[in-house]
Amino acid sequence: MLSKDIRKHFPILAHEINGHPLVYLDSAATSQKPQQVIDAISNYYEHDNSNVHRGVHTLGNRATEGYEGARDKVRNFINAKSREEIIFTRGTTTALNIVAQSYGRANVNEGDEIVITHMEHHSNIIPWQQLAKERGAVLKYVDLEEDGTLSLEEVRKVVTERTKIVSIMHVSNVLGTMNPIKEITEIAHANGAVMVVDGAQAAPHMKVDVQHLDCDFYAFSGHKMGGPTGIGVLYGKKDLLNKMEPIEFGGEMIDFVGLQESTWKELPWKFEGGTPIIAGAIGLGAAIDFLEEIGLDKIERHEHDLAAYAIKRMSEVEGLTIYGPLDPEKRAGLVTFNLNDVHPHDLATVLDMNGIAVRAGHHCAQPLMKWLDVSATARASFYIYNTEEDVDRLVDGLRMAKEYFNDVN
Repeated sequence: MLSKDIRKHFPILAHEINGHPLVYLDSAATSQKPQQVIDAISNYYEHDNSNVHRGVHTLGNRATEGYEGARDKVRNFINAKSREEIIFTRGTTTALNIVAQSYGRANVNEGDEIVITHMEHHSNIIPWQQLAKERGAVLKYVDLEEDGTLSLEEVRKVVTERTKIVSIMHVSNVLGTMNPIKEITEIAHANGAVMVVDGAQAAPHMKVDVQHLDCDFYAFSGHKMGGPTGIGVLYGKKDLLNKMEPIEFGGEMIDFVGLQESTWKELPWKFEGGTPIIAGAIGLGAAIDFLEEIGLDKIERHEHDLAAYAIKRMSEVEGLTIYGPLDPEKRAGLVTFNLNDVHPHDLATVLDMNGIAVRAGHHCAQPLMKWLDVSATARASFYIYNTEEDVDRLVDGLRMAKEYFNDVN
C-alpha cells in the first residue's frame, strides 16, 4: 500500500461531509486535486497569464513555455514517439470525436465495419453510432464473457477484413475489466483496421506505453488523474494525424488565410483551434509530475491491493452483488455493486449522510446496464489517496444502509 501521507497533499480530504470525515470513493468520475496542481494553476494566473504562441513579450513566452512544456510531459508520460503526436483537447470525449469525425469520415464508407464492445462508455459509443449512420457503415459489438472480460477468440470472430476501426476502452469504468489492448491491436492491424483506445480509466492508474501497445489513437482526460477539468489528450500516430483534416477552424490552427482558401499549421497545432486550454495543460503537467514522483507501478499495485481488500470485505455483506471479474489481477481499482432491492441512488444518499461519496446510476454505460440486466448500480472507485480504512467505512455504511432499509420496509 502507498503511504497514507499522500492524503496530506489533497486539501479537500481534510473536510467533513454531513459531520463525518470525507471518504471519497468516486475517483472514476473525477479525482481530487493535489495542492501541487492547484498551485501550478494559480501560479499561471497570478504570474504568467497570457496567450500562447502569439506575443513576443515576457508573459507570452512564459505561458508558451508552460503550455508546450506540458505537451512534452505528456509525451514522456505515455511514451509517444514525438511531441507532434500529442493533441490537447477538452477531454476523452472530444478526443474520440476528433477521431470519428476526422479520420472516420475520410476512411469509413458504406458497408464498412466499426467494432466496439458492450462495456463501452457512451463517449465511445455515440460518435461511432453517428459515423455509422452518416457513412452507411455497420456498427458491431464484441460480446463479453460471463465475468465481464473480453475473449480474444470472440474479438477475432467479430473483426473482419471489412473492419476499418476498432475502438475499445483500456479499462472499464463499470466492471473494472483491464482489456488486452496490445493483443486486440494486433488483431485489428491484421485485418487492416486502426485501433482506437479510450484510456480515461487507465492512464491515471497504470503505466501506459503507446508504442508498446502499438495503438493508432489513445485518448484520456486530465481530471481523472489529479489534473483540472476541461483538459484531455488525443495521442495519434504522426502519419495518421498528418493525413487528417481538423474539425475546428479559426485562430491558432492556421498557417495562411486567403479570401477563398486557407492552409493549416503543422502538427500538433492544426487540431488546436482558438485560444488553447493553457491553464488546464499546465495543471495537467503538474499532475503528471506528481504521479511520476509516486510511480505508476506503485499506484497500480496499491489499487490492485485495495480492490482485492474491498472485494473481500464487501463480499461479507449479505445480499450484495459485485459485478465484473472477482480476480483483482484482472480488474482496476473500482468495485461496482448492488445491495438487495435497494435502489443505488437511495443507497448512495444514505452513504453520503455518513460522509461516504460513491457514484450511483448507469455510469454513462446504458448498453452495459442492459447486458447486466440492471437499471443502475453503485460504484466505489479508488485512487492513490484511498486506504483500507476507507473500505472499512464503506462496509460499515453498507451495513447501516441495509439495516435502515430493512426497517423502512
